Amino acid sequence: MMIVRIWHGRVPHEKAASYRDFLSERAIPDYRGVPGNLGVFVLERPAADAVHFVTLTYWTSLDAIRAFAGEDVLKAKYYPEDQDFLLEFEPEVAHYTVADAAVDVDRLANLIQGRE
Repeated sequence: MMIVRIWHGRVPHEKAASYRDFLSERAIPDYRGVPGNLGVFVLERPAADAVHFVTLTYWTSLDAIRAFAGEDVLKAKYYPEDQDFLLEFEPEVAHYTVADAAVDVDRLANLIQGRE
């Protein structure tokens, strides 16, 4: 079984690049350092009101998520630095069980890293 944990946040346009850097330097290594984390995607979408960020984190089990997020696995985890960026703090995340998948891992990695 694989579980996807989905979080959403909004930042002002002028802080989007700095927040992206923060996620890359602080949040992603934190996720990846937890046994049972299989990967992280950070999605970004500019809108009129703000830039929306979504993190998709992939986990082997709820126990692995618990090791990252604490006992209440649905409670969103925030870092002290988030107060410098986020417009609000959504209290909960969503979890989905992966029912099926088809992935070209090498091509996906190349696209993400800008090699294609």
